[in-house]
Amino acid sequence: MALAKTIMIQGTASHVGKSVMTAALCRIFKNRGLRVAPFKAQNMSNNSYVTPDGLEIARAQAVQAEACGIEPHVWMSPVLLKPESDCKVQTVVLGKPWKNPLSLLQKNYRKILEPIVLEALHQLRKKYDLVIIEGAGSPAEVNLKHNDIVNMRIARAVKAPVILVGDIDAGGVFAQLVGTLELLNAAERRSVKGFLINKFRGDLGLLKPGLDWLEHKTNRRVLGVIPFLNDVDLAEEDSISAKSPAAAGLRANRRLDAVSGGRRDRRISPAGQEELLVDVLWLPRLSNFTDFDLLAKQPGVTLRWLHEPDRHRVPDILMIPGTKSTVADLDFLRESGLADYVLRAVRAGSWIVGICGGYQMLGKKITDTKGVESKRQSREGLGLIPAVTAFKSQKKTCRVAARHRTSGIFVKGYEIHMGQTRLGKKVRPLFDIYERSGTAVPPAAEGAHVQRGESHIYGTYLHGVFENKEFLEAFLNGRRLACGLKPVPAKVPAVDANCEDGVYDRLAQKVEASLDMDFLLKIADI
Repeated sequence: MALAKTIMIQGTASHVGKSVMTAALCRIFKNRGLRVAPFKAQNMSNNSYVTPDGLEIARAQAVQAEACGIEPHVWMSPVLLKPESDCKVQTVVLGKPWKNPLSLLQKNYRKILEPIVLEALHQLRKKYDLVIIEGAGSPAEVNLKHNDIVNMRIARAVKAPVILVGDIDAGGVFAQLVGTLELLNAAERRSVKGFLINKFRGDLGLLKPGLDWLEHKTNRRVLGVIPFLNDVDLAEEDSISAKSPAAAGLRANRRLDAVSGGRRDRRISPAGQEELLVDVLWLPRLSNFTDFDLLAKQPGVTLRWLHEPDRHRVPDILMIPGTKSTVADLDFLRESGLADYVLRAVRAGSWIVGICGGYQMLGKKITDTKGVESKRQSREGLGLIPAVTAFKSQKKTCRVAARHRTSGIFVKGYEIHMGQTRLGKKVRPLFDIYERSGTAVPPAAEGAHVQRGESHIYGTYLHGVFENKEFLEAFLNGRRLACGLKPVPAKVPAVDANCEDGVYDRLAQKVEASLDMDFLLKIADI
């Protein structure tokens, strides 16, 4: 059986655009009639996703699979590192948490994991025509190369031509590309067939002398100069990118401080609508921040990420996102004053939403007798939902379908958590789950809804629930009506794989127009 051809995208650093360029190539070759799949041997991110068979992978590969028009599979993301603190990482191998002692993995990292990732890649190559492989960070990290299972060792193992991406928007792109090449050994340099310069703004004519110099200096072709893609909005791999909620939140805060006074001094949208103010609390160990991407794009909504309390106003809706370390981030809320800010918002009648770890924080108590997250066996929660969460050593990862109890609206989402929450007797569940991982199940209560004065408090383990248009619209308009505002229809961007004006087709069209496709096809032997 002939195995799929491969192309590998490596970068001079993190956040130079490897994930986006991989997604672009996935859609470009899909549109040319090939069966394409993405692959990244190792990811470090708390932004994860659940495959149809209930396994956890990096969100970036799920996005790239969507660009290919296929369902994500654990083979596409065999190793996922999820930081729990500066010095502690949960290792997810083939979709499940690694159960062996971390010390064993540290001592024999490449020996243990390299066969696993190569077998996953081999399985993909048996099924598809072309696999677009993404590297991680930089291939020139000299202190890490002995344990490399994601960059040059993968490229050389499958003889993949490497395209090296540099970010010109950050400055110093020629030093990035030449310096990276110089730090590779001779065999690794031979794998690099060309360069991509990403995030370019300005006059290409002014860049031309630099491109000529680069090609002469390195004896390698520049395959393309990709423009800064303002109108292509893909889910980010992790939360420290330049487009991250942190950066966006700081900009939003400055704008709001300039125009807002009291709580009812609302912003007016360009369409003349009074906007709801939605706060999402920024957590040090934030996970699955893409839960709020669609919410942030809604007409009639101003969304900001908060690192510290706002002394001048409280939001209409306050959200506490998921986290890789619930107890540690609960401590952060208390130390930063954000916990008091949540309580102040409740007293003012704000609606509160906790997702996954945020849901756990809203309860009365969190217990951890098995030391899953920390050495502390119990911690008091914010006490807004009469519920107790107990951490378990087994992680729950599954896709679910559920029905919202109040409205009857059906939603889809996914669970990724290690805690089990037990509600008090008088607490109303938020949803009834009727399907897990594609299999019908007896209705199971999920989440919580309580009311304190004018404030409604919601908790759920379902990631992606606000990506359901009907539920999102009903939730936001319920809040708008409670605030005396007119309803606003929800807006969902066109991202369907078969939609001609979808985000992936726009991405593919813009990138392909900037690529030397003939040379790319030649080096990939397609």
